[in-house]
Amino acid sequence: MITSNRNGKLDFTSGGEDPVLQEIVDLSREFFPEFDTARCVQRPEGHFHPEDVVMSTAAQPVVEKISESESNGFPVQFESSDFLKIIDELSFVDIHKGSLPAFSDPISQQDIASANVYRPVVQSVSRSGEKKESIRTAGKEKFNVHAIRQDFPILSEKVNNGQKLVWLDNSATTQKPVSVIERISQFYLHENSNVHRAAHELAARSTDAYEDARRKVASFLNAPSLSNIVFVRGTTEGINLVARSYVKSQLKAGDEIILSMLEHHANIVPWQQICMETGASIRVIPVDDDGQLILSEYCKLFNSRTRFVSVAHVSNALGTITPVGELVHIAHRHGVRILIDGAQSVSHLPIDVQALDADFYVFSGHKVFGPTGIGVVYGKADVLDSSEPYQGGGNMIADVTFEKTLYQPAPAKFEAGTGNIAGAVGLGAALDYVNSIGMDRIERYEHELLVYAMDRLKTVPGLRLIGNARKKASVLSFVLNDFDVPYIGQYLSRHGIAVRAGHHCAQPILRRYGLEATVRPSIAFYNTFEEIDYLVKILLRLR
Repeated sequence: MITSNRNGKLDFTSGGEDPVLQEIVDLSREFFPEFDTARCVQRPEGHFHPEDVVMSTAAQPVVEKISESESNGFPVQFESSDFLKIIDELSFVDIHKGSLPAFSDPISQQDIASANVYRPVVQSVSRSGEKKESIRTAGKEKFNVHAIRQDFPILSEKVNNGQKLVWLDNSATTQKPVSVIERISQFYLHENSNVHRAAHELAARSTDAYEDARRKVASFLNAPSLSNIVFVRGTTEGINLVARSYVKSQLKAGDEIILSMLEHHANIVPWQQICMETGASIRVIPVDDDGQLILSEYCKLFNSRTRFVSVAHVSNALGTITPVGELVHIAHRHGVRILIDGAQSVSHLPIDVQALDADFYVFSGHKVFGPTGIGVVYGKADVLDSSEPYQGGGNMIADVTFEKTLYQPAPAKFEAGTGNIAGAVGLGAALDYVNSIGMDRIERYEHELLVYAMDRLKTVPGLRLIGNARKKASVLSFVLNDFDVPYIGQYLSRHGIAVRAGHHCAQPILRRYGLEATVRPSIAFYNTFEEIDYLVKILLRLR
């Protein structure tokens, strides 16, 4: 047992010397210098197991030493005053079900005992004594990643001769919960029909389901109206739609479009194409060595020839969260419209398009636990009204003669032909699922997991993380000395770990770091701390 007396001394009690615990004491002294450590002896049986230990990233080396032996662990006992000092260093105090710490202050003891219902329990206390909870605190109303995983059947899949699947390729696509799979099945079983313009029952059901999905998207983005939401095949088609329908007609030779160094090819190539057709050119926002946009340089790119800006909210290659609020404000200050590519942000961050004030916001359904082949363009009413149709055909017309065609207003004028009706319905179900968990809670949990993963990966000799922005989401790109990127991807796959290994359709930003490829694990809210530990364990075997 570890105790702290009023002099701030840590004691390990019970019989027999234990060198592993001595190392823990040494590490504790390093991380908590205000405590003077005393003797270290073997713990009693039956307390913490390494799988139950959850500590802050600052104290992760302590956890690693505990984990070296499954028989090592300890309950924790502190005076209240000393406990509050440790909370200043630790984000959380760790409590195992059935092995509560004892405090001299009965109120603190009661507070912590009240949380000892689910496993594991994580709780922190502020300097004032006010109870604060981590997103990892277990309980019915808390984030229970293991319960969430039960909603995703594929996460139980066995691959490569019985290896348990560890899905860390979420930036490429996310897995689908049962509710989405069943909703799509229900559509084909009971509602399948083309939408609009029919008098029969199934057409009414299908139309209702399709337009209800549009309503759910508008609510998810906090769009002011359903008419702001255009269904497309995905982010790529959405960017092409904006480039062709809105921007191209405004361009002439010498005009300029601003992009960033972080962009996916889908947010580069469409702009190159219309620039080649009009004589316009592209200017690029640079990044610093950590992968963060340099705002001062962004400001310098604007001039009288600037016609449009298009930037990613989150980099798919580095995970950098760009300061989209400032990017939008600066563009509008210069009278320039702006598109935000939300493909990598929509599943990780709460999105409010009205607060953001972007003119366009685009994303793909399959990045947010929905089906493939469906995506969304949000556009302000005035820019959609002034945009030309992207394609011609049925559904988007008001009247057709051989002399002329009158178009429906937005969004219909951009949805020619039969759309992906089942895909839209599935996307609506995916957003329902995400909302049932809560984007704020998802963001908090994923941030903890990302910070933990970055710290753990740094323990692998020769591993270099690419992109260390202060604000990141999901992505953990890295290279490993003496090993080719494709080999690492294949090696991890043999152990059941799915990651992306390549240029990630983002060659300009990788070349900024002198690279042609990286290994890219990327997380979602159904990933666990144990999966990160397993990833690191397998990488260490390469050394």
